[in-house]
Amino acid sequence: MSQAETQNSYPTSARNQVKRRHDRGFYDHATVHRILDSSMLCHVSYVIDGQPYCTPTFFWREGTRLYWHGSSASRMLRNQTRGERVCLTVAHLDSLVLARCGFNHSADYRAVMAFGTAYLVTDPEEKERAVVAMVDRFFPDRTASLRQSNAQEIKATSFIAMEIEEASAKVRAKGVADDDEDYALPIYAERIPVRTVLGAPEPCPRVRDGVTRPATLNGYSEGRLLEDALRDAYFVQYPNG
Repeated sequence: MSQAETQNSYPTSARNQVKRRHDRGFYDHATVHRILDSSMLCHVSYVIDGQPYCTPTFFWREGTRLYWHGSSASRMLRNQTRGERVCLTVAHLDSLVLARCGFNHSADYRAVMAFGTAYLVTDPEEKERAVVAMVDRFFPDRTASLRQSNAQEIKATSFIAMEIEEASAKVRAKGVADDDEDYALPIYAERIPVRTVLGAPEPCPRVRDGVTRPATLNGYSEGRLLEDALRDAYFVQYPNG
């Protein structure tokens, strides 16, 4: 791997290296970040007193740092304040694959595992930015039009951050892949695409007369793929990626 490739890729180790079907493994920032930025839901895994836990939560990326938030009273946040090792995962299911043999039934997917040391965001400026980012990362410029969060609301919300030390993406985009001799069998096979598509917006029935949907939400329009809307929103908020 060249120096340029090393600078734009996450280091590999026994922890993040894809073991099975290594040809599906990717470590470059572009692939890893593209998968992360196409989602808003992740799962964070950690261990407390020898007991494994896995918590789903919303997250976002800033450069090579990940942020997630939750109630200050949550078990996850209480136990990640001391610098806990965590693994954060994201997965997209792209298709169901029905082959001519049960062994070859599969799915197309994109997934990321990111490793690092989580820490509680205590710096006032960093937390202030996070309060805005947890909204504006997904809905650009929305915070400026909202009622400002009060001190109690901010106190009740905590943020965890993690610098990505190692990460890997694993991608299958193969569709039906049977053994060569099985293609001659009179058995039906297919690939069923899976997509998360946005529905028509449903305005709150208590919206005041004359208040219209802002143009900044046009990216979240009926029929669009959720991942496209999320990725576009990311680059509005973070033009340099």
